[in-house]
Amino acid sequence: MADSTEKRFRANLQTEIDGAHVYRVLAEVEADPHIARIYRQLAMVEEAHAVVWQKHLEALGRPVGAPKVGWRSRVLGHLARRFGPGFVLPVINGQEQADSGHYDHQPEAVADGLPQAERSHARVLQAIVGSSGSGMSGVALSQMEGRHRSGGNALRAAVLGANDGLVSNLSLVAGVAGASVDTHMLLITGLAGLVAGACSMAMGEWLSVSSSRELYQKQIDTERAELEQSPEEEKEELTLIYQAKGFPEDQARTLSDRLMSNKDTALDSLVREELGIDPKDLGGSAWVAAGTSFCLFALGALFPITGFFFLDGNSAIIAGIAASSVALFGIGVGTSLFTGRGTVFSGLRQLAIGLGAAAVTYGIGQLVGVSLGAG
Repeated sequence: MADSTEKRFRANLQTEIDGAHVYRVLAEVEADPHIARIYRQLAMVEEAHAVVWQKHLEALGRPVGAPKVGWRSRVLGHLARRFGPGFVLPVINGQEQADSGHYDHQPEAVADGLPQAERSHARVLQAIVGSSGSGMSGVALSQMEGRHRSGGNALRAAVLGANDGLVSNLSLVAGVAGASVDTHMLLITGLAGLVAGACSMAMGEWLSVSSSRELYQKQIDTERAELEQSPEEEKEELTLIYQAKGFPEDQARTLSDRLMSNKDTALDSLVREELGIDPKDLGGSAWVAAGTSFCLFALGALFPITGFFFLDGNSAIIAGIAASSVALFGIGVGTSLFTGRGTVFSGLRQLAIGLGAAAVTYGIGQLVGVSLGAG
């Protein structure tokens, strides 16, 4: 019983240490001082919670060594520094929402008021992401609204994009290998699958982002026309939106009057508040999205055919499977960043899925090869 209690306390302590580290990094790299201040406040609360669990461990007579940040939080911090807060914020927000009730059934946490603080963190982070504005000050809300809505799942997309290339090309090569072990044929098949799949992914991403941008632009043009034709109605809409966010009616009207005094500012605010669109971004560049998809798919698709550049026959096939297995496990570990599942479990699960798909296509290839040979 004591061992399970200690284990729970140490897990709670690690969670708070990791959370504080991530929020400190977000505060460092966030350009908006209002939001950076909120991140620092969240980090301070997490650090205070860590002290709570340190004291509980000391009360059990268990030593508490120097706190170390977990690998997942270090990776998220590195990505935030490299690509900005918006790259990792949806992942962090998802973890906060999932863990908001983590302390509800822990009596020590309830006694120290931790469940309420965790739910507060979840609400604040949800507001920063832009999905909710309740409870935030007018200044912070106006700064936050419309942020991080596009490209917010870039980390997830990167991992899954590489996974698509890896699993699809591994399955393709395995299927052909089931019918023939000719090294030259397998290499050509793998390269063809890499290029064809990467081009398909890039074209699909380009069309998706271009269509979204065109739709957003049409909505903005419609909003601009409405602002020109019915400014009073648009002002009333802004007032109602701010009232729905929790502003008193007089403050909502004052804010709307101030925004409507400048047509460009008014249009920007209406597009963000009413349509939920960032007019400066419009979903990002279609060409960047296409290029990124191409590269990620090609990177994943390269692993199954690496052996064919240096080896022949079965040796090349085994080398490709080995390289793919390592990559599949790594991708599984990568998915644990945004799922919160254990790294070993995630890695083994991804490995089983990828190799299972390859085994199915290999079996089909053998059946086809036997049928053709008999014919």
